[in-house]
Amino acid sequence: MMISFSVIIPCYQDEERLVQLLEQLQKLPHRPTEIIVVDGANSQTCRDVCTRHGVCWLASEPCRGRQLSQGAALAQGEALWFLHVDVRLSVDPLAAMGQALAQGAVGGYFRFYFDAPRAWPALILEPAIALRSRFGVPYGDQGIFAKRDAYFAAGGHAPWPLFEEVPLVKGLRGLGHFQPLLEPIWVDSRRWQRDGWWRRTWHNRKLAIYFACGMSPAKLAEQYRARRP
Repeated sequence: MMISFSVIIPCYQDEERLVQLLEQLQKLPHRPTEIIVVDGANSQTCRDVCTRHGVCWLASEPCRGRQLSQGAALAQGEALWFLHVDVRLSVDPLAAMGQALAQGAVGGYFRFYFDAPRAWPALILEPAIALRSRFGVPYGDQGIFAKRDAYFAAGGHAPWPLFEEVPLVKGLRGLGHFQPLLEPIWVDSRRWQRDGWWRRTWHNRKLAIYFACGMSPAKLAEQYRARRP
């Protein structure tokens, strides 16, 4: 019998991609027990989308770490799966996660791939991200998942708007095996297309360096948002 999963999705004024993600989840061969969308914009549009798709909608302040924590507190599944709205899923991700957890992992993450339209820098960046994830921290766009009890034992997400998964991943690794899956998750490449592949990558690395040096996640989030059109 497969372990039960709760999917938790933070959203902020991105209902078009939310619809696409919910439709993907509802077409999977193995489906989650519940889907919880935590809306940082408290939007009637987002609420209507959730109603149409039969998923739980929660209002929250616009802070991704708090949104994720709020969704996790409500979730009833034996395992929690955290998804950003702008990802494309593999064929049967719940089976892959369930197998990893059944074999003793406390949690894990998917392998990062850029979704189309792709460009040649993706061929360099994807293996580099895999190495960074293995020896550093995979980020939230890689579909982090965890057993429910392990998630709370690790301290959950930090109440930050950026890098909120860093203490969680470190805590999970301290509890047991944190499994890097071979199954891919495709991440929307629009920010790299818009800003330039190397410029966007360097900007992200600078934020990570500043975070490691102790800069506030709130200040870093301001810099991150400043890159948006």
